[in-house]
Amino acid sequence: MNSILVVDDEKSLRDFLTIMLENEGYAVDTASSGEKAVKLILEKDFDLVLTDFRMKKANGIEVLEAVKEQNPITPVVLMTAYASAETAVEAMKKGAYDYISKPFNVEDMQLMVKNAIEKKTLADQNSYLKSALKEKFGFENFIGSSASMQKIFKLIEKVADSNATILIGGESGTGKELVAKAIHFNGGRKNYPFVSINCGAVPENLLESELFGHEKGAFTGADSSKVGLMETASKGTFFLDEVGEAPLSIQVKLLRVLQEKEITRVGGNKTIGIDLRIVAASNVELAKAVKNKTFREDLYYRLNVIPIELPPLRERVEDIPLLINHFINKYNEDRPEENKIQGIHPDALRLMEQYSWPGNVRELENVIERAVVLEAEDTIQVSSLPEAVSGTTEPSSEVMLPSNDQPVDLEKTLDQIEKKMLSGALDQSNGIINKAAKQLNLSFRSMRYRIQKHKLKGKEETDD
Repeated sequence: MNSILVVDDEKSLRDFLTIMLENEGYAVDTASSGEKAVKLILEKDFDLVLTDFRMKKANGIEVLEAVKEQNPITPVVLMTAYASAETAVEAMKKGAYDYISKPFNVEDMQLMVKNAIEKKTLADQNSYLKSALKEKFGFENFIGSSASMQKIFKLIEKVADSNATILIGGESGTGKELVAKAIHFNGGRKNYPFVSINCGAVPENLLESELFGHEKGAFTGADSSKVGLMETASKGTFFLDEVGEAPLSIQVKLLRVLQEKEITRVGGNKTIGIDLRIVAASNVELAKAVKNKTFREDLYYRLNVIPIELPPLRERVEDIPLLINHFINKYNEDRPEENKIQGIHPDALRLMEQYSWPGNVRELENVIERAVVLEAEDTIQVSSLPEAVSGTTEPSSEVMLPSNDQPVDLEKTLDQIEKKMLSGALDQSNGIINKAAKQLNLSFRSMRYRIQKHKLKGKEETDD
């Protein structure tokens, strides 16, 4: 329930507004003087303050100043029987939401209150979102105690407030977009948009329109003008992911953006000035791409003002336990309290530290998510790791699929394989769960969970 403070030295008006606002569903507090109002404002947060302009001792302007000092986003409406242009100017300069003349129309007051409360709600939501983004992308939330990652954290902190163009390098899955967002949300442009595009995911014939927009009739199907992504990111940060995949024709136009700070829509002849910070990323070495003539040298040097190179996970093995713990906590949120995973078995941790992680942090996160879902014990066991991690061979680069064009239901296929192996182990152990579990390198609890899942039968006594 939204709360409103009514401040007026006339009891009849306080009572009238209280009845009216409570009938509208608001919680109402009142103060008979500006002095009492200031004390209440220091004790309690309000969603709106309605205050008389002229009162003895502290007047409406002093109430307004107290509100703005306590919480700048709380709207204040001044009520006055002496409305004038000077009054309005003074109130607005001090940060008033609006003012209303006495005697006022009830419907006008109701509408003003409704609009002011909506504005406060939106401001609260925006404040929460910004706080959440700051928390999510704050430097302290980067995971990694290794020297290489600590060096990167310090570099990100140094460059966040600048407008310098940044080029982030590193293999797929190392967290390049996370770094780009951390730079944006901890810098001077954090209150403006963060917009991104994957240059390798958009067809060449559409990429120019997506980036720069187009005018009506620019090409077949262009029935109306369209604002490009770079325009929507005005005053914010534009993230060019996989910039090495951009065609040479687009690279020329990106160079112009960096040099001239302007764009031209497809089919248009008018230049549009833009104010952006450019952050780019690539999982291929752009210096090599320049030598191979697949990337423009002049664009490379324009982008590579401040390079940030993210190390692959295999080069920072000491960070793996921290990352595992982080992702266990993340995916534990979906599990009931009594089934939360408490950690990882030392044998499983050893295998994860020995694995080469070709998919880097993204692959590790997927492995932990899978393990948290499958694990029936309170710690992640070797049996819950994928074969690529728990086995001795690396994952094959080739996936054998049926020769026909029919889609494969992977989850169903894996379930069928698991059920077949469980049934085989139970047959060989005469249905004794302990023996079957040992044969499959599973704990008793994990084996029983899988038996129940597949509606199989087994005996819980030992084979003694």
